[in-house]
Amino acid sequence: MENAQPASRRRDLNNPAQAKRSAGSLKSTLAVSLTNYLDAGAIVAGASGLTLWQNYLGLTEVHLGWLNFISANCLGAALGAIIGGFLADKYGRKFIYTYNLLVYMVGVLLIMLSVSFPMLLAGFLVTGISVGIGVPASWTYISESSENDKRGRNICISQMSWGFGPMIILLLGMFFAPNGYLFGWVERIAHTFGGSDMPLEAVHVFSSRIVFFSLLVVAFIAWNLQRKLEESTEWKTSQEVAKAKGEDSGLWNAFKVLFSNRIAIKTACFLAVIYLAWNLVASVLGFFQPHIYETAGGVSNEQANWMNCIQWAIIVGVTFLLSKVIDKTSHKLIYILGLLFAISAWVIIVAVGVNGTAGLWLFTILWGIEGGMSVQIFYALWGSELFPAKFRAGAQGLMFFVVRGLSAVWGLVFTFIYGEHGEGFTVAAWCMIGLLLISLIVGVIGCPNTRGKSLAQITKERYGETENGERKTEK
Repeated sequence: MENAQPASRRRDLNNPAQAKRSAGSLKSTLAVSLTNYLDAGAIVAGASGLTLWQNYLGLTEVHLGWLNFISANCLGAALGAIIGGFLADKYGRKFIYTYNLLVYMVGVLLIMLSVSFPMLLAGFLVTGISVGIGVPASWTYISESSENDKRGRNICISQMSWGFGPMIILLLGMFFAPNGYLFGWVERIAHTFGGSDMPLEAVHVFSSRIVFFSLLVVAFIAWNLQRKLEESTEWKTSQEVAKAKGEDSGLWNAFKVLFSNRIAIKTACFLAVIYLAWNLVASVLGFFQPHIYETAGGVSNEQANWMNCIQWAIIVGVTFLLSKVIDKTSHKLIYILGLLFAISAWVIIVAVGVNGTAGLWLFTILWGIEGGMSVQIFYALWGSELFPAKFRAGAQGLMFFVVRGLSAVWGLVFTFIYGEHGEGFTVAAWCMIGLLLISLIVGVIGCPNTRGKSLAQITKERYGETENGERKTEK
């Protein structure tokens, strides 16, 4: 039975520093969570407009695979994460929030203005790198600024932002898409910039350009909010201890410290396995789901986007409900339920078939429920709890690098398994079921007992260290 530590929480509330952190944790969580909106928004903005860019630039399935490979969904985020994680440990969480979204805005501008495949590819890469830089710092900052009995809630709020991003972006994509309610406005803008004789495909792709413009606006707002955040108290304390002891706080030393601790290595392997196995499935759906619905499922682009949008609405709703109970309920139970819904979704779509509307709707609903209590919620929560402050963000960045990097490779492999018109869908589906089973089994075996405990208490229990991450005993 997980220990909720009520006495510990009462002591925290009597501590003035903790009381101040409690008052500001929700506000800072909301500001930081915009990073997740922009991450998921970038992935889905690319996915919802994939067919439009394909027609405009004459892209093949291999080209689409490369866009996924270097995007915020895979390699771009992987490269950014390993950089951003260790930068956040070296220079602070606030350093990331001061500069990172400027990079994101550059990437989005490149996509908006793209007139060739290399330019589009570069935009996806830069945007992806920025997303990767921001994610480890975001999850770390949220946990470090949360009360002990609100960490799960705040991580869920962050995940709700991840759900709102795709939902809003898909709605915009449908309204601005060809034959959408606002497409007449898109045509006027396109002809203003490209002339009255602009090819039809070039006009259509302007709907995707406008969707990316909405991300540019949100990124600018988020940057102004995040650069005003206070630095993490946990990080500042860790740096002060390191400075007092004359320790090297450089990036290479952070790698050395991380890889010299057996508990940290085992923890990183556990988290990487459960997240990788799940993310190989989720990353394919995040980028290719509307495309799969259209090609293998045989529905229209508008229908595919509506189904995907409704799925994200379900995810947001379930995550909201989860935020009310996650700090009071067994994490292992929630973890198991989430993956059972995920596996059921894929088993049903194999049994019923992807060509029928009933099968697609069942999959949409079940995967939506799964997404509301997904492995990513627990990866974000445990990843920020199970490492000392001195290399907390760096460890997450390293794991995110491995997971998103391998997801990038899997995205390319998936396009070959899937085929040009979805003829390999069943084989791909069984691969997904196998991956989800791995995540379920490993997660159940290694599920940690952290609910209700302070980060300092968790660190001391696992590493025999003080709350600042200083080693007392060799493990």
